[in-house]
Amino acid sequence: MPELPDIVVYVEALERHVVGHAPTAIRVSSPFLLRSVEPPLSAFVGAPIERIDRLGKRIVLGFTGDRSLVLHLMIAGRLRWRAPGKKVAGRGPLATFEFAHGALSLTEAGTKRRASLTAVQGRAALAAIDRGGTEPLTATAAEFAARLRSENHTLRRTLTDPRLFSGIGNAYSDEILHAARLSPLKLTSRLTDEEAERLHQATVTTLSWWIAHLRREVGNGFPETVTAFRPEMKVHGRFGEPCPDCGAPVQRIRYADNETNYCARCQTEGRRLADRALSRLLKEDWPRSIDEVE
Repeated sequence: MPELPDIVVYVEALERHVVGHAPTAIRVSSPFLLRSVEPPLSAFVGAPIERIDRLGKRIVLGFTGDRSLVLHLMIAGRLRWRAPGKKVAGRGPLATFEFAHGALSLTEAGTKRRASLTAVQGRAALAAIDRGGTEPLTATAAEFAARLRSENHTLRRTLTDPRLFSGIGNAYSDEILHAARLSPLKLTSRLTDEEAERLHQATVTTLSWWIAHLRREVGNGFPETVTAFRPEMKVHGRFGEPCPDCGAPVQRIRYADNETNYCARCQTEGRRLADRALSRLLKEDWPRSIDEVE
């Protein structure tokens, strides 16, 4: 799922490509995409786009007349920009915004339709969509720590909860916790002041580095490769590969369709965290130390 750094770069690319322009047509090919009918999509045709905003992991296209179209890409949704006359490769887009100078398309890989497009009128309706999470890049250390401790959950769950922090998901939470040298399963109630400060610094440093890296990658163009798995990542998506900081094999905790990646040597004092499926199956044979694996 595109997260804060990816969404920031999308927003900046959209500002370059569509702000000040009005769509000449808006086509939606999937009935599952559109989540509202008021105002109708026809109300946005011919209306100039005044601004692009980020709302958590959502992208807001702000039109004249205080109307907005809110895009939530979810896991597999992606935005594509094409010059006039060019088509999007692969399966047809779920939605297309035609402009005189090009077209913006929303695509979604796979068969599950999770991406959404919501039309809203007025700031109050837009605010109702906001999950309310603290912005991690602008929060002070004290504000960040207060939000961390507002509920007692694991650090992994807290960082990825959109009600608590805005824009952080599975990929960047793994990278942040590795940079902070903290266990993903450590409870926020047990976090020391020094650890909370360390986590705040790691969050700002990690997200800022990735925003700058993705900006350099995109340049003045449009993001073409948005993925949660990148070779520059230290632990996310690198199960079994050596940690670039210490060389120990990256570990994982699997649950449902997701997994958490971490380095036992860097983050958990060498202890392997119980995998909810495999550790129950192996029981006494489950290696509890990274040294037993190596």
